[in-house]
Amino acid sequence: MESSRRRFLKESPLLMAGARAALAVPFAWTAARSAPSAPVAETTFGKLRGRTDEGIHVFRGVPYGANTSGKNRFMPPRKPAAWKDVRDAIEWGHIAPQPLPNGNYDYTRAVQWANKPGGTGEDCLILNISTPALKDGGKRAVMFSIHGGGFTTGTSHNPVFDGRALARLYNVVVVTINHRLGALGYLYLGDMASEFAQSGVVGLMDIVLALEWVRDNIENFGGDPGKVLIFGQSGGGSKVCHLMAMPSAKGLFQRAAIESGAALRSGTRENAARNAERVLAQLALPRSRFRELQDAPFEMIIGSQAAVGGQVGPIVDGMVVPRDPFTPDAPAVSADVPLMGGSNLQDSNLNRTDFSIDEAAAEEQLKSTLGVDTAKIWSAYRAADPKATPPNLLARISSDRGVRANTATVIERKAALSKAPGFLYLLTWPAPFMDGRYGSVHGTDVPLIFHNPDLWPLTEGGKDSRAMADKMAGAFVAFAKTGNPSTPELPWQPYNPGAKPTMIFDTESGVKNDPDRDLLALLPRGNAR
Repeated sequence: MESSRRRFLKESPLLMAGARAALAVPFAWTAARSAPSAPVAETTFGKLRGRTDEGIHVFRGVPYGANTSGKNRFMPPRKPAAWKDVRDAIEWGHIAPQPLPNGNYDYTRAVQWANKPGGTGEDCLILNISTPALKDGGKRAVMFSIHGGGFTTGTSHNPVFDGRALARLYNVVVVTINHRLGALGYLYLGDMASEFAQSGVVGLMDIVLALEWVRDNIENFGGDPGKVLIFGQSGGGSKVCHLMAMPSAKGLFQRAAIESGAALRSGTRENAARNAERVLAQLALPRSRFRELQDAPFEMIIGSQAAVGGQVGPIVDGMVVPRDPFTPDAPAVSADVPLMGGSNLQDSNLNRTDFSIDEAAAEEQLKSTLGVDTAKIWSAYRAADPKATPPNLLARISSDRGVRANTATVIERKAALSKAPGFLYLLTWPAPFMDGRYGSVHGTDVPLIFHNPDLWPLTEGGKDSRAMADKMAGAFVAFAKTGNPSTPELPWQPYNPGAKPTMIFDTESGVKNDPDRDLLALLPRGNAR
């Protein structure tokens, strides 16, 4: 009998073209290739051999879940199979399948990052560990990083997420992960068959499985499973917000932090079901044969995201994600988890390419965006920041209305539970990239928090970069260790709805009460997510 995969390809010429272009990069690991002195760690699945770099033990490509291809595609993650020999954990594991870095969704091309370490593939449920010591009873705080890129792109392999500096400077254990993205992590097929009921949230379930791996194994890597901080920037922050509303994640982390990624709401099952229909239409696959999606090349599945504008993300499925993350209030399931949240002054400058616009053009763009008379808004912001370039002032207004407002709402709703504290910050320090023209743009905080200012173009070479890294990394580490981000240099009070204390990170840092209150009051709210 002809296999469904072969029939699927034969009957869809566009898919056949894409299949010829697909080049899977194999998952690379060897049984015993490292030097005898390389560190070896025990896990519940078998022994791992890593490497030591300047006193920090590094383990890469560690499987926390099984391969998600074939019949495991769109299904909840499964634990990996155990192994007998010592397994090398030296090379990067797979990056989750995703569009090309330029956003190309042409599914007649191989959609993979073949030039990236580890290659691309569905055997992507891997994590990486940086630690000062192994099984020494050190009870170190664990900083569990969730990469950004929305819900469709990104990888923990980016140099900016290198955990060695944090481990070396602050005596913590750093864990970074890869997990399913895009349609492979969030395409909702539950309306087509009950066994796919959780397909719209399996990418989040991957992260829970990774946290379970940390709970069960991190003591062997010198960490404390009772002192885990989950944190993420942009899409990573949105994932953190979702985890705080998920009963399956309860108890797996004890602190949480979101960086320019506040998520008030999730997607709806109704919209997700319509998106699934559009994906099938894009692939010329009738609904009656939707199960053949499990046999299609992953490049085709990722390419089909073009039918829904490239945006695929989690939904409130009623079980794994039983409610919106922070609407109408903060989730009670994580009421005892301290939360830190912040944003950057010019977050929305990320995609700007034209910095030559003058004052009149910038104000016209603002008017077009808001659809209201913006003269008063522009005048007030200009008076508050007379030296700002027109593009940066425009970005500040947009950021205040969007990501900053959403972040404040998340922290306000957290504080309203009157249990674990919330902490609010704003990064105003301009990234030195291209003489500071982008301002404190989206992503400026990441190399500072990881204390890797020289590993990312935004902060590389800045005269104040390392000092800023000391401040932000110090606060995040203090939060990971104690649930309070205060340091001797920068005391920080929990958020309350009266004073609204906010840490301002800049060359001159400190807490301000309700900063920019009058400016923010002028702005109509954006579409909160």
